[in-house]
Amino acid sequence: MTVSQCSTPKFTAIVAMLALSACSHGVKKGETNEGAAPAAQDEPINRKVFAFNKGVDRAILRPVARGYSHLGQPVRNGVRNFAQNLQEPLVFANDLLQANMLRSLNTAGRFIVNSTVGVAGIFDVANHWGMPHHSADLGQTFGVWGMGPGHTVELPVFGSSNVRDTFGRILTLGFNRLGNNSDTVGDVQLVGTVGGIVDGRARALPLTDKLEQSPDYYAALRDAAAAHRVALVEDGREGSVHTTVPSSDGRAATGLPVNP
Repeated sequence: MTVSQCSTPKFTAIVAMLALSACSHGVKKGETNEGAAPAAQDEPINRKVFAFNKGVDRAILRPVARGYSHLGQPVRNGVRNFAQNLQEPLVFANDLLQANMLRSLNTAGRFIVNSTVGVAGIFDVANHWGMPHHSADLGQTFGVWGMGPGHTVELPVFGSSNVRDTFGRILTLGFNRLGNNSDTVGDVQLVGTVGGIVDGRARALPLTDKLEQSPDYYAALRDAAAAHRVALVEDGREGSVHTTVPSSDGRAATGLPVNP
């Protein structure tokens, strides 16, 4: 293990927590509108990044997604299930952090069943056995804990986000890097991530095609992403096993779907 491998996650965590502190102080006390518009001074930069993202989407992601959407439904289901199964340990950890114990048991059950009976997650057997999938991430967890979203941030390639969710993503990437010491595991995660990106973008096509016809495509995607995150945080607060906010909505909202 190199020095950079040891220090990067720690540095990432420190920076993330400092930024989250700034984020929480930047939200007015009692504010509950997590879909608030970004600060005016941030918008010119966000729009420039969005122009880059739109170019990447049109040149690469959208054509690949349209081709993928012509594959058979069983193939697409298998890709989606495999990608989701790789994310279940992250979902489980966030279920625990949110004190959603029934959800954590549901997620653990899903991962065990689908990783074995479901052939490495290709088949979502757990769903048929009454264990439905739900999404959970650190940004959602911070929201459940009461942290405000902060300003809108348009991330290169990742799309529309906010300060809270951005640093939740950074922390997640840092922890993944810290725990990944196997080339084989890294290759499997890469395959699952790429599959999740393509599948998510394909499912987002109807929504983004519709939003692109709006007078302001950037604002339409930004507002859709913010609304999805509000719904996801509320879903975490409710903590119901049978309440789901499909991850495809979040990916659709950004226009550039990327898994954490």
